[in-house]
Amino acid sequence: MRWTTDAGPRTGTDGTTRRSDEILSGHREDFVRQLYAEHGTLLLSFAARLLDGDWHRAEDVLQEAMVRAWKHASTLGMKVEEARPWLFTVVKNLVIDHHRARRIRPPENGSVELLDVPVQDAVDRLLTSHVVREAFDELREQHREIVRLMYVEERSVAQVAAQLGIPQGTVKSRSYYALRALRKALAGRNVIS
Repeated sequence: MRWTTDAGPRTGTDGTTRRSDEILSGHREDFVRQLYAEHGTLLLSFAARLLDGDWHRAEDVLQEAMVRAWKHASTLGMKVEEARPWLFTVVKNLVIDHHRARRIRPPENGSVELLDVPVQDAVDRLLTSHVVREAFDELREQHREIVRLMYVEERSVAQVAAQLGIPQGTVKSRSYYALRALRKALAGRNVIS
């Protein structure tokens, strides 16, 4: 028996008016329930066998097959006994699609190690620069000036010596002690070890 999909109103036994698509929807649900009751176990076993024993994926495949049966109920003629070959073909095609998708996309590993990988972002950079700035501000004025000229403005020892009017050996000595003091201040803030 084929169900028509005309949208005309129908009068039910209780005197209420229902549209034929509502009636068809109810019949489709009954049809799918009957399909599942009669063929569900066999289809699930078939899908699990094709999926190398993956019962969870087999259940997903069976559910998708039943959704497709619900959508194509009128095409199948609402005959449970005649739908079996169609259902097995649908399950087989869904499994093939699953295998093709897995070949295209590599399998995901639920590796816990990857979850704790630190990621450098703007926040880390901002916090680090803030801590370095605080440590830099703790240096003596002479040391801050040497570090700024040599490492921020990238001037040579000779250029810094000429600009400040001090010997090159003094520039080297101040640079050494400035970096040592800065390293100590950063170690105290656990930025470096």
